[in-house]
Amino acid sequence: MIDRNDPDLEERMSTSASELGERQKRALHIAASFGGRLFRKMVWYGIRVFLYPYFRVKGKDAHHLNISGPVILAPVHRSNLDAPLLVVQTPRMIHALAKESLFSSKPLAWVMSALGGVPVNRGAADRDALKAAQSLLEQGASIIVFPEGTRQLGETVGEVFDGAAFLAARTGAKVIPVGIGGTESALPAGSKIPRRTRVRIIVGEPLELKNPDGGRVPTSVRKAFTEDLKQQLQKVFNESLEN
Repeated sequence: MIDRNDPDLEERMSTSASELGERQKRALHIAASFGGRLFRKMVWYGIRVFLYPYFRVKGKDAHHLNISGPVILAPVHRSNLDAPLLVVQTPRMIHALAKESLFSSKPLAWVMSALGGVPVNRGAADRDALKAAQSLLEQGASIIVFPEGTRQLGETVGEVFDGAAFLAARTGAKVIPVGIGGTESALPAGSKIPRRTRVRIIVGEPLELKNPDGGRVPTSVRKAFTEDLKQQLQKVFNESLEN
C-alpha cells in the first residue's frame, strides 16, 4: 500500500530515491538468483495450471503488461487473490512492496523475495515506501501499487490515493489500470478457503503522466491524473464484473 497524504512529503524527498536498504537489496538479489527465478517459475506455472482453471480465469488485453521500461500496475483490490492472479498474466517480473513482518524468518524471507516481494516498514513514514518504489522504478522495474490502498468492498472504486501519480511523475513510469472481478466472492476478507467463482482480469491502456508545459509535474497535473486513473479503473472494473 502506498498512500501519499502528506502535503510536505515531496519537499522532504530528495530529487532521486535513496539507495535501497540492505534487506531490500538482499530481496532483489534472491529474486535475480537462479534459485529464485526457478522457484518463481514453478509458482507461476502452478497458479496457471491449478488456480486459473479452478477460478475459470479469463484475461483481456494482457499484452499491455509486457511494455518495456518502468511500469506501475494499478489494480483494484478486493481480495488477497488479486496480486497472485494478476502477476501470472505476464512473464515479466513483478515486484510488490510488502510489510517487513512477512520477512521475519529466513525461509519465509527467501520465498517472499523470490516471488518479487520487497520489504518495507509499514510502521514508518510513507516516504520510505515511496523511496523504495521509486528506486525500483528507476531501475526499470515493474511494481504493483494498489491505488485504493487496502482491500475495499463492493463494485465502486474507493478513494484513489496519488502515490501512483507521484511515482509516475518522478520516474516516467507508465501506469496501467487493472480491473479484477470475482475475487471478492472467491476469497473475501477473513476467509481461508477460496470458493470456486469466475474471475475476470481486464487490463486497461497504459497511462502516461507528463507536464504539458515541460519540466517538473505540478501538483494540479498529478491530481488530474489521479482522477483520470480512478475513472479508468472504474471502467475496467465494471468490465471485469460483467458475466
